[in-house]
Amino acid sequence: MKIGASTLATFNNSLDSSLEFIEGLGIKYAELLHQYPTEEFDLDILNSYDLKYTIHAPFMDVNIAALGSKSRACSISQIKSSVDLANEIDASTVVVHPGLIPFLAKEMPEEIYKVADASIEEIGKYSKDLGVNTTIENMPAFESMIYQDMSRLNETLLKFEMSMTLDIGHANHSGISPDEMYFDCIKHIHAHDNFGDDDSHLPLGEGSIELKRIIDIFEDKKYDGIYMIEVNNKDSIKKSLEFLKSNF
Repeated sequence: MKIGASTLATFNNSLDSSLEFIEGLGIKYAELLHQYPTEEFDLDILNSYDLKYTIHAPFMDVNIAALGSKSRACSISQIKSSVDLANEIDASTVVVHPGLIPFLAKEMPEEIYKVADASIEEIGKYSKDLGVNTTIENMPAFESMIYQDMSRLNETLLKFEMSMTLDIGHANHSGISPDEMYFDCIKHIHAHDNFGDDDSHLPLGEGSIELKRIIDIFEDKKYDGIYMIEVNNKDSIKKSLEFLKSNF
């Protein structure tokens, strides 16, 4: 089992201290949050650790489903910068959010999906040209977020020959059962817990998600990607790591 940790938990720490903490736990993979306050990475620092990296593309102030062409182009440009970074540091995966529905466009979701799909296709082609695996993440059950439906996301990604990041917490929040979370196109996993009522990013084992059932399904299917712990603080990484070590 490949276990990693996201720098989401160390959001306000320096890159050096974040990576030192993750490596100090014996974890081999780190997901770099590529946005404020770390929009640029010191390659010497990255190379000084015995870690393999994935990239979470920006999602603050970014919407690849924006109806405004200039806003959408800016968002896509930011995502492409993460793809460029992944290519430069040989990161195995880039994670991308599929976009948002603005409040004035609530009555036209299919137009939003059409724009989002065009952006996803463009990002996918750019990534493939660089040999980078860019994945699209399923979203939680918040009104403004698209692609909460994993089946619909799977259909889109099959069309564009792209991969999915399964966010287990998002799927549970959207009412998706453990037996409905597996798709062949899933090549990366975000692991955190909740009680189904919020996207709370609790430590593994501290919510109501049937995590053992989900992971058993993926292990039986020979999933070879990373289980990336994506929680809110350092202590939650430690608790989640102990949960995985104790159960698998």
